Formats: sequence, structure tokens, C-alpha cells
Amino acid sequence: MHMRSAVTYLVLVFASLSHPALAQDPAPPIPWVVVDVHGSFPRFPSDDTGLANSRNMDVAELPGTGLGAQFGLHIYPVHTRVITIGIGGELAIGHSSKTPLPEAVSATLGRPLLQSEEHLTSLSPQLSLNFGNGSGWSYLSAGLGASTLSLSTEALGDYPGNSDRLKTFNYGGGARWFVKPHLAFSFDVRFYSISPGFAYTLTVPPFTTLPGTPHTSLLIIAAGISLK
Repeated sequence: MHMRSAVTYLVLVFASLSHPALAQDPAPPIPWVVVDVHGSFPRFPSDDTGLANSRNMDVAELPGTGLGAQFGLHIYPVHTRVITIGIGGELAIGHSSKTPLPEAVSATLGRPLLQSEEHLTSLSPQLSLNFGNGSGWSYLSAGLGASTLSLSTEALGDYPGNSDRLKTFNYGGGARWFVKPHLAFSFDVRFYSISPGFAYTLTVPPFTTLPGTPHTSLLIIAAGISLK
């Protein structure tokens, strides 16, 4: 899903939830506390030359889309007739791997393509603007936290750059629909902007200094349940 498509989808969801329900009884307010548990699809970069160079890799070795999970805790202390303001935090984790064909050779590095793995761990507080009521609502949210982006091949060894805690700005939105009094289906579409890291020297041959992790952007699409 491209960024434009994801944003368009979110706008349509927000519009559908912004209309008041036609039910006779007044809708319940957004609850004070919600916990999210989501499975996710992190879209790691698959064509970023700078990211590949930072690990002495070929672009063809970048893993691309993987699997992960999101866990969130959100509190809603400010309720108005139009909008509810929430504060909370989110933990996002993701993993992807790639195994090339045995005969595949890097055109730039002159060696066989290697198996690779990529991991993301991101922790961030969040501020959200919520629209709707306790039966279902949409939201926009953003947060500033830190991420660890680990990317390596079997030949890289224990590379220090994979342990860097990088400043990360995340933003996106989603929605929750309560199908039972305390259980909802929910989804979240979120973009992560990860700051650059430091350059390091390899501890294995050829002992060269690699450029630091470049500025990296990735998209995570998640869905699961919410509890109140």
C-alpha cells in the first residue's frame, strides 16, 4: 500500500465514523482507558541503497515486508462534545528475513547474495485526537520516541550499529469498533521516520568503516483487538 492510498483509506474511515448514530439511546462516551493488541505487517525498505551500504549489503539482500506486533495503552482524560484527547504509549516490534537463491550473485559486491534478517523495536509515548463515541471511534495520533533497527547478513557479525537507539517520529491513525461491551476490533496505519545513526568500523574482514544507518522511513499496517 502506497502512502497516498493509506492516507485516503484513513480519511474515508474517519468520515464514516464521524456521523452520529441513528439509535434512540445516547451513545456511550469514549472510555477512560483502552489497551490495544495488534498483529502487524511492517514494510521495511526494500530498495534503499543507503541502508544497504550501511551494512555492506547488496540492495537485493534487503528483506522487505515482514511480520510483527503492536501493543498500546491509552488514557482519555479530556472529553468534549466534538473531540476526545488521549495520551498513552505504544510498543511496536517487527521482523523480516530473506533467503536468496543459491546461485544468486551480487552485481555490485561480486559475491554470492547472503541470507539477511531485519528487526525493529520502537517505543514511544503518543498524543491522540479521537472522534466518535464509546461504541466506535476513529483517531489521529503522533509520538516521538526511540527505535532500534537491526539489519544484518550472516557475514556481518556483531555490528554496533544494530544496537543504536535512534530518535523516531511516528504518526498515523486508525479506528476501533466495539462488538462487545469490553472488546473491539481495531486497526492502525502508522508511518515511522527514523533518524540517522553513527558510522562504525567492521569487526570482521575487510575491517572497513561503514556509513551510519541513513534516515529511514517505513509503514506499519496493524489490526487486532482493543480492550476497555
